[in-house]
Amino acid sequence: DTPAPSCEEGLYLPEFLPPTPLNGARLHAEVNREVEIRVRARASHATIQDIVISGPLNITKQRNTHGEFVIRWTPIQDDLGDFFPICFAVEAVTWRAGTATTHHHSHNHHATPSPQSGVYQSEMRCVLVEVRRVQVNSHVICTESTMRVEVEKSSFAGLHEDHLRLNDGANTACRLHSNSTYVFADIPLSGCGTEIEEDGNNLRFKNEITTFDNRADVITRKHLLEVQFYCQYPKRGNATLAFTAHRPIVSVWDRSFGRFTYQFEFYPNDQYQAMIDPTSYPVVYEIGSRVYMQIEATSSVNNTVLFVESCRASPYDNQNSQRTYSIIENGCNVDPTVQIHSPSHPRQFRFSMKTFKFIGMHDQVYISCTVLMCEAGEPNTRFSEGCISSTTPATSPHNHHRRKREVAVESARHFVSQGPLRLKRSAESNESSALHLNLNLVFI
Repeated sequence: DTPAPSCEEGLYLPEFLPPTPLNGARLHAEVNREVEIRVRARASHATIQDIVISGPLNITKQRNTHGEFVIRWTPIQDDLGDFFPICFAVEAVTWRAGTATTHHHSHNHHATPSPQSGVYQSEMRCVLVEVRRVQVNSHVICTESTMRVEVEKSSFAGLHEDHLRLNDGANTACRLHSNSTYVFADIPLSGCGTEIEEDGNNLRFKNEITTFDNRADVITRKHLLEVQFYCQYPKRGNATLAFTAHRPIVSVWDRSFGRFTYQFEFYPNDQYQAMIDPTSYPVVYEIGSRVYMQIEATSSVNNTVLFVESCRASPYDNQNSQRTYSIIENGCNVDPTVQIHSPSHPRQFRFSMKTFKFIGMHDQVYISCTVLMCEAGEPNTRFSEGCISSTTPATSPHNHHRRKREVAVESARHFVSQGPLRLKRSAESNESSALHLNLNLVFI
């Protein structure tokens, strides 16, 4: 790599910022629970690009939309009692003349990013993770719009549930409850102080149970228990949920599963009042008439938005069909007759197009779409990028430095499909006499 113009940290060489752990920090983890290390860095004269990590075999890294890198690792039973070093360095790049492109909803054209001119590494930091036995027994149940967290009372002896609270302790609807065995709470994904975080693959809704002295206080001197938990929903595919329970410094996660669900329906017109009754399928249209469709995420979470990445038509109810016709690709309208209609909330997508038939002996058309859930109002999400033209390179040009990079693994896409649309044959739409119709059929 070329020499850095300056060796002062924070200019070209990335400078670490909180909450990055200090070099040599001792962290604690628990068996079968995820430990999370958050890394943030800045460089005023370069663009933070990547993080290079070393550690145990099943370690992962992600970058979220807030600009933090998150390193995650889950120890197994064989790791109990051992110590594991995890090391990391952040990389920044500068570009030759020109600037990298940003995407906007309203534009289909983009400039090509300029080649890299320099790659600059931060200092390397290493932390030491000690794997311990599980200290707090807990689990979580998640749905499309809520998290239920349960912590066994016997695992935090000496602490009374009256001294535990969620992030939002002032709201009476967010109080913790208890029975003889558990302290528990039912928390909406969009309330009780729940925070949302997004990376390339997942949405996470985070909250925690902490100790307090008086409910109105913003500080505590009884920092004996901190139970952080989150529900994790892959943006493309099934939803995953996770939970953490830990003493100070320990950061571990317990997992459970759930999902967002999507409904794909036909409507008779652009008013979208009542959907077409599913018992009337296949829906019959004349070629060239307009068909109205709506995709809706059934989750009631109000700080998320639905993004429809692609929609394709096929003569068969099979998303891997060889014979497909693109309607929407990479967020861009491909079919010239597509119209987007105003939704009633951000988790709806309404569109229409003129009907067509596949050439040959195919009367029916199935439509399948790839959908994502994104964090609302954030600038770095797939929703905010909008339409990305197929002429835009997805990544910057490779050079000798990029060959050693890990390939980012994207979670499975979530398909929704609906159909079939059946098209009236020409004889069916002919309004001539019954005799004429019968003669046509005999001739055919």
